[in-house]
Amino acid sequence: MTIDTSPRSRLRTLFDAAVAAADPAAAVARHLGPRPAGRVLVLAAGKGAGPMVQAVEAAWGAPLEGLAITRHGHGVPTRLVPLVEGGHPVPDAAGAKAAAQILALAATAGVEDTVLVLLSGGGSSLLAVPAPGLTLAHKQAANRALVASGAPIEGINTVRKHISAIKGGRLAVACAGRLRALVVSDVAGDDPSVIASGPTLGDPTSFADARAVVARYQLSLPDAVTAHLERGADETPKPGDPRLARASTLVITRPRDALEAAASLARSWGLAVIDLGDAVAGEAVEVGLAHARLARAQAAAGKGPCLILSGGELTVTATGALGQGGPAKEYALGLMLGLEGAAGIHALAGDSDGIDGSADDAGAYVAPDSLARAQALGMDIPAALARHDSRAVFAALGDLLHTGPTRTNVNDIRLILVGGVKPGRAGFPLSHAAPGP
Repeated sequence: MTIDTSPRSRLRTLFDAAVAAADPAAAVARHLGPRPAGRVLVLAAGKGAGPMVQAVEAAWGAPLEGLAITRHGHGVPTRLVPLVEGGHPVPDAAGAKAAAQILALAATAGVEDTVLVLLSGGGSSLLAVPAPGLTLAHKQAANRALVASGAPIEGINTVRKHISAIKGGRLAVACAGRLRALVVSDVAGDDPSVIASGPTLGDPTSFADARAVVARYQLSLPDAVTAHLERGADETPKPGDPRLARASTLVITRPRDALEAAASLARSWGLAVIDLGDAVAGEAVEVGLAHARLARAQAAAGKGPCLILSGGELTVTATGALGQGGPAKEYALGLMLGLEGAAGIHALAGDSDGIDGSADDAGAYVAPDSLARAQALGMDIPAALARHDSRAVFAALGDLLHTGPTRTNVNDIRLILVGGVKPGRAGFPLSHAAPGP
């Protein structure tokens, strides 16, 4: 077995520990409880839908009815509840069909039935049932505009709720049975009305709020979507709506859990931890530059070895011609520029679901020599940032983070190692095998 105690290996070990702490199957198993009497209907949506369904199947067994939908490439074998794959972040026909079936199944639940809803990151895009008068094409165009707008997820989901027939409490309203939702949080603050656009509980936002998001971010939407939002008919059910009285929603794992796992492991290695929290927001490159200043200040003050840790969902406001990237890689590119090759500082930025943006990587590594190597290859980093082409830089450097689909999502995990630890110090596992790239 190859022993790898390099900074890159340590960072990957910390990242993997954070993701493992957000295992949706384990979270479901902890919170599921005994099987209720009578008919049980299981409805799931999100990147963690597969493992969450598997956990219910293992605990409760047959008979189970229902349907689950996850992102393409995130499927796993299920025994009792069919699992289908759909488009994310832009919905596709397969996802729209499955989402409509989920809504129809919820409507079959009688007052004595139990409906278990399992939600995780990505559920909002996957539950693509257009509001009356809108089509899948309208939803697709709106989603593209929202994703490229730079709006925070709260704003994006405010609009999504108001062009949907299933989000914003509408799934719960369709169901006469006892509805119980178990939710994996992928949003800052863990507000369940935002996670997957809150299909199981009252919506505190309004059509007016959705129109304000459209105006603030100057969204170019299909005329039919704009007209639907302007009419403002058939508002989403609000908190306290009696139609939601039989529905309950519980957040079962959250970004904070992932960060705490990484922090605990780092401390066991003798590292001081600077925890910036699980709700860091802002334009990805700007946050990267700010974190570079912090890391350099720590190094200059001789405060290493330490780990600077942060989570949350950063934004990328797309303008002009676009390359391929994502918030984690764009943050890493900003960090690379800001570090200016500072010695002894290594970093990893990755999306906990294993997919940063629309590419097949989770994010990227940054090392002290990253900027020099990129310049030696003739790369213009500011130009790459201007066209949001961070992936091309890290691919050329061989510094992409590949994990494959993790089947969970608790937002990005960003780790900056200032200084280092001696091999074997404070429990660092000398038997640790080199992780994947």
